[in-house]
Amino acid sequence: MKAKAVVFENKNEVVFREVNCPDPIAGQLVVNVTHSWISNGTESSYLRGERVNGETAVLPGDPAPFPIVSGYQKVGIVEWVGSEVHDFQVGDRVFVTTSEIEGMFEPRAGHVSPSVSSPATVTKLPKGIDPVAYAGLVLTQVGYNCGNRPRLNPGDPAVVIGDGLVGQWAGQMLAARGAEVVLVGRHQDRLARFSKGQTLLENDGDWVELVKERFPEGVQVGVDTVGSLKAMEQLDSTMRRFGHLVSAGFYGANDRLALQPYRYKELSIDLVSGETPERLAATMELISNGTLETLPLITHRFPVEKAAEAWRLIESKSEPVLGVILDW
Repeated sequence: MKAKAVVFENKNEVVFREVNCPDPIAGQLVVNVTHSWISNGTESSYLRGERVNGETAVLPGDPAPFPIVSGYQKVGIVEWVGSEVHDFQVGDRVFVTTSEIEGMFEPRAGHVSPSVSSPATVTKLPKGIDPVAYAGLVLTQVGYNCGNRPRLNPGDPAVVIGDGLVGQWAGQMLAARGAEVVLVGRHQDRLARFSKGQTLLENDGDWVELVKERFPEGVQVGVDTVGSLKAMEQLDSTMRRFGHLVSAGFYGANDRLALQPYRYKELSIDLVSGETPERLAATMELISNGTLETLPLITHRFPVEKAAEAWRLIESKSEPVLGVILDW
């Protein structure tokens, strides 16, 4: 069947065009997408040709990973249900991760409509809340994971590196668990959107020393959302004994972390990635009850036909940008 998609044809080349998808079968359903939420960091990495797939960096000799339909999160309305699918019906409002596609470097697609998907990739949306609030559910769930994994007690200090979407949601989740959160970032406009704790501008003095002054007994939780080994080392220098580090960034091929230094304080390290139905459900509930805020982080909405303009903005940062929605 035919569909429309946002295609990365080559490095830094974005087009909105017709694509081919497999015809749906009895165990699948078809969704008309209304909105998709761009994952700025991950998809930018794809657009630059840095990834073979989700967590695998392109290495010398690997084939160019194009063309590809990036993305992994969207909302829409069910328009067709296969005879073997019993948990959905036409008209349901749903969230979808990836969909099937043909003729691309990967057989999975994010920004595509209609979406041919298996039930395992589809989740019903609660009623009464703007569906766009859930359009970035996978990425929101990564922030949830960052904030939910660490061991902490109410009042424990936590430092999050990165003022992007994952950093924002990680900070929100840690604050909801009672942590005293410091969000460190490079963009004052983004930091201004974080209301759950203190913020520090990375380029304004030495944030490490400021954190050490504020928490002389050390930090319990440190989260790197930007994929920086330097950030991991800086966090290590602020941690208390038996503290907990979380890594949620993409380090590319430069991902060799020396473990021995982290043994001196007997730190734990969690590596978060991907999604599970259980975590998506927990994240959806936290969005529904207001614990995790998503709509206030949206800065731009583009008609999907102008996706290339959205990507020019994300890559150039010619104006303050954070959450970017494609309207279908």
